[in-house]
Amino acid sequence: MSVPASLPVTLDKSHLITIGERLYAQSIDLIRELVNNAYDADATRVRITLASDAITIEDNGSGMDLEGLKQYFNIGSAEKLLHPLSPRYQRPRIGQFGIGKFASLSACRRFEVFTQREGFAARVVFDKEAWAVSSDVWEVPLELLQPDPDRGDGTTLRLLQLTKAFSETDVERRLIEGVPLRAPHFEVYLNARKVMPRAHTGIRIPVLDGTPFGLVSGEIIILPASSASFQDTGIEIRVKGATICRELFGMESWGKVVARVRGEINADFLPVTSSRNGFIRDSEAYQSFAEVMSRVMAEVRRQLEVVLGEKENRRAGRALNEALRRIQRALAANPELSPLGLLPVGQEDTRGGEAARVKKETKPQIAVVAEGAEIAPATPEPEADQAKSPDVPAKRRPAVQRLTTNALVRKMKFGSFGISCCLDHFGEDAEEVFSEGSVIYINRDHPLYRREMKNPKTYVLHVARLLTQEIALMKDPENPRQAFARQSRLLKDAFSRD
Repeated sequence: MSVPASLPVTLDKSHLITIGERLYAQSIDLIRELVNNAYDADATRVRITLASDAITIEDNGSGMDLEGLKQYFNIGSAEKLLHPLSPRYQRPRIGQFGIGKFASLSACRRFEVFTQREGFAARVVFDKEAWAVSSDVWEVPLELLQPDPDRGDGTTLRLLQLTKAFSETDVERRLIEGVPLRAPHFEVYLNARKVMPRAHTGIRIPVLDGTPFGLVSGEIIILPASSASFQDTGIEIRVKGATICRELFGMESWGKVVARVRGEINADFLPVTSSRNGFIRDSEAYQSFAEVMSRVMAEVRRQLEVVLGEKENRRAGRALNEALRRIQRALAANPELSPLGLLPVGQEDTRGGEAARVKKETKPQIAVVAEGAEIAPATPEPEADQAKSPDVPAKRRPAVQRLTTNALVRKMKFGSFGISCCLDHFGEDAEEVFSEGSVIYINRDHPLYRREMKNPKTYVLHVARLLTQEIALMKDPENPRQAFARQSRLLKDAFSRD
């Protein structure tokens, strides 16, 4: 028995459909792939029509002649790799493997291609049942047609006898994600309505960095709290204008704030899997890309902390202002409890003679203290008729010491005297509240503060409790019981009269 020197490599053609089905995680990806083929063919307009039993995708691209059709049905053709740019618009071509047309048969029983180019027009019919019956025939029916001058160059694809339903909303979402809608000279219409690229508003963080393999560009957006959503979370990674997948890049450990981060990153050099739903992650190109994104996400995290700090500051500022207002009212009603001594008075009103002389109480004020501002000590001013010695140097007033840029400072003034409050981050193991001179520091990292700030009903009361505690101690109480009693009186008068 003679043994042949070589063996033929064969492929059961029924596997083409199976391979196509497995290449796409969802049938809806087929539409994305067919539209991207039109983009590669320099189309400026693609019209998609969804019906209950058919899908039509019509473009005005370059179309195909006979050689083009042969190339179109050449499985695994290297044409797009050899010519990576489209001839007219020099677009980076998206498609690579040429298996999408066979995958289409996973969603329909019949696939038709009509194409026209420079006087050539033809239709090719790919029938799933007919293809399966003739196991040895690797051909599909070709019908030459009379060119239609009104049609112009281009290709129309029809998926007939659908076996799966396609939602218009889902198709639109997939087109927005996976088709280069922002490319110049390119528009896509779905059921006569133009598909628009997604637009986000918020704080934009531009990205532009280089790797040995190519540029990484795009932007990350921190959405307003009102626009936050857990739907479609993550950063879209685009290759040649089409979204391949979304990545979190470590944001899965950030908690709820991940709902406020969106973005699009372009990296055309990334190696894409055959399904175009992911990347070859153990490649050097992807590893280099991951290093860039690690730096980018560190900056996003920093900016997000600033944004969240500003929001928290607005809430804390409102609560602190309200607490100080109430405490001022309580001190005005209980001047003997003031650590500043007797509350100052305004000018005497001498209208009506000496008998009508009335002392006006100076209205307390709340003021924002600027960075580095000095705070008045908790001691009364000298009397007006007491001469100031020029030989005595003026005492430097203690300044509020801020640990972080998000520190919030307010000053409660009684005439020329004042008590300052600073809300800052001292760590969750540090004291809840403490004082230095006339400055009260509240620890925003303390677990009790973090808990109470989430409750609008008790937040102001909690801040007032901390402030009155320190104010009561500033008066040098004889014992803790006296300090507690002072604090209780201040809180009662601060919150009992609304």
